[in-house]
Amino acid sequence: MEAIKELSYALDTFYLLISGAFVMWMAAGFAMLEGGLVRSKNTTEILTKNIALYAIACVMYLICGYNIMYGDGINSIIPGISFFLGTDNTVEMVMAGGDDAPHYSKLADFFFQVVFVATAMSIVSGAVAERMKLWSFLAFAVVMTAFIYPVQGFWKWGGGFLDQAGFLDFAGSGVVHLAGAAAAFAGVLLLGARRGKYGKNGEINAIPGANMPMATLGTFILWLGWFGFNGGSELKISDIGEANAVAMVFVNTNAAAAGGVIAALITARLMFSKADLTMALNGALAGLVAITAEPLTPTPGLATLVGAIGGVLVVFAIVGMDKLKIDDPVGAISVHGIGGIWGLIAVTLSNPESSLGAQLLGVVSIFAWVFIASLIVWSILKAVLGIRVSEEEEYEGLDLVDCGIEAYPEFTGSHGSGK
Repeated sequence: MEAIKELSYALDTFYLLISGAFVMWMAAGFAMLEGGLVRSKNTTEILTKNIALYAIACVMYLICGYNIMYGDGINSIIPGISFFLGTDNTVEMVMAGGDDAPHYSKLADFFFQVVFVATAMSIVSGAVAERMKLWSFLAFAVVMTAFIYPVQGFWKWGGGFLDQAGFLDFAGSGVVHLAGAAAAFAGVLLLGARRGKYGKNGEINAIPGANMPMATLGTFILWLGWFGFNGGSELKISDIGEANAVAMVFVNTNAAAAGGVIAALITARLMFSKADLTMALNGALAGLVAITAEPLTPTPGLATLVGAIGGVLVVFAIVGMDKLKIDDPVGAISVHGIGGIWGLIAVTLSNPESSLGAQLLGVVSIFAWVFIASLIVWSILKAVLGIRVSEEEEYEGLDLVDCGIEAYPEFTGSHGSGK
């Protein structure tokens, strides 16, 4: 019997680590997606942001973020604070807790959680692209990953008041995606639109990305990584029931993404008379974000519908944001914000333990906390460091201004052409 327990522990720990590695690979997906959707003169800078924010997230979550999120809270709203990880992850300690104890290494749990906080921060990167100062962005990343994200994570996954109220969020439509979108929204409001995006008479000028193959590759990488994102959130695979649950999560995750692509593509065709690739890509992501709140209880058909509705909503959201002159170069706020809200509400369609009231409480609480806290931090950074590059630097391109390296140096004059 003891040998079976040890084997189950090893298998579940391995599964959690591999799932975390899949989610880590999503960092490459965000880098490729965002790098493809910005202009060539800003590509190196956004790639720099993506690798730097991942490293910052890993360090800050290790220093205090994880302990804030999963430590002993002062109460159900205010988490406690302590620093650095321990080494209390031995087989004997975990198994001594009985059948209800975690059946995986605590360090495996940290690794799985740290790649989630990096995902939330990656959402911010695309929304503020092409006009934000690199070092101001990285300073915000420190606060977001060390404090802002872990506090609302504690409210749900750390056993805080949202969890006690019955709020359900299987893998993070709210805790990860809505939180990232709220932080991005606060930054974009203070930052303003890119130069030339909106005309004096209300016209909206398209600013196409430089590399659609790269953006498409990024979307496929994210789609793949999402199997670890949602599948790994089952946390266990070592018995028949859990293995079947993981299989259902995989199928539903894939179905929702497919539904999102098809619905967004059709919606774009009806609205613009064109098969808009960027809308199809964002439709896939919106479908994935939507199903993340509950990928286990829907039937595959319902999961496809949840993703499809997400795909339709994201097209209207992106168009609506432009009409409001809120400039989001990659559609991150629409994908992760609107998609996340829809996903949290959609939980009530299949999970009998859910309630609309609890889901809406989660939506409001997460958005309000992250938006207000982020707005304060962005405002401080704006006053102290400044958050926006000069008009001349924006025209020149952030690759040369911040990094001194062009992504496509053979495109002579690209940094001055605006392309």
